[in-house]
Amino acid sequence: MIEKKNIFVYSFYRFIKIKNRKLIKLQVLNFLKKTSIRGTFLIANEGINASLSGEESELNSSIMIIKKILNIRKLQIKVGETNSHSFNKLKVRIKNEIVSLGVGSLEINKLTGKYISPKKWDKFISQKNIKLIDTRNIYEINIGKFKNSINPKTKSFRDFPKRFKDLNLPKSQKIAMYCTGGIRCEKASSYLKKKGYKNIHQLDGGIINYLDFKNNSKNSSQWTGDCFVFDNRVSINKYLLKGKYYQCYGCRSPISKKDLKSEYYLKGVHCPKCVDLRSDKQKKKSLMRQKQIELSKLRKG
Repeated sequence: MIEKKNIFVYSFYRFIKIKNRKLIKLQVLNFLKKTSIRGTFLIANEGINASLSGEESELNSSIMIIKKILNIRKLQIKVGETNSHSFNKLKVRIKNEIVSLGVGSLEINKLTGKYISPKKWDKFISQKNIKLIDTRNIYEINIGKFKNSINPKTKSFRDFPKRFKDLNLPKSQKIAMYCTGGIRCEKASSYLKKKGYKNIHQLDGGIINYLDFKNNSKNSSQWTGDCFVFDNRVSINKYLLKGKYYQCYGCRSPISKKDLKSEYYLKGVHCPKCVDLRSDKQKKKSLMRQKQIELSKLRKG
């Protein structure tokens, strides 16, 4: 009997000036290709953003090498555990931004909100004068959120500046923000500080860090539902384990078991949420792609 090995998911980012993106990409890719690690590693002038899955020993060795390549000592890593790889393959890519806000360069390491630890978060957001803003997208918020949080109704993070402006909050307003792992809050808070908002706060390490803290404490939680993650797990529950959702690869939205049984669900093409929103051309293209995926699986046995 073959021993089944646990697979871990390591997610991390770091805002750091990178001048030699092509060299960094080559070094990271050449090392990771020698391992069984899968996932996405993004490199931009402003830093790195990665989510990798693999065996714990290989991931730990890779983190050491990545730190050496980037010439850094600290890297805050969020750890998850699953039964199989959370990604289909390895991608190391150069991007304009490691998370796209589309407002030009920001001095994120100099201009950012105040960090609120998971331990102090519940008490902090319970204040009456706080506006709690979720910086994630609509489909993420639909499956889980903090109580009494504001949904800016963004379809992508690039919508955030406009949607925030629509909230019409005064520059003196006390604002708390949160996202999955912290990276979107870093950019959003830096952007708002640049715009003159003086009282900006953010959940340190994001929802994942908060759930990890709550999982190791006996305190009640202000979080309800699942947390959407950008890998094959689709969502994680309050115990940081794979959640109850699946994903429609037509619109990328999380879907339930009930949705899978719907007459409007076609694997890889559409679901009840997008069947009337996608064009015939989009559906045809997705159907062809899904057939190619299934054929590839058959060839591999």
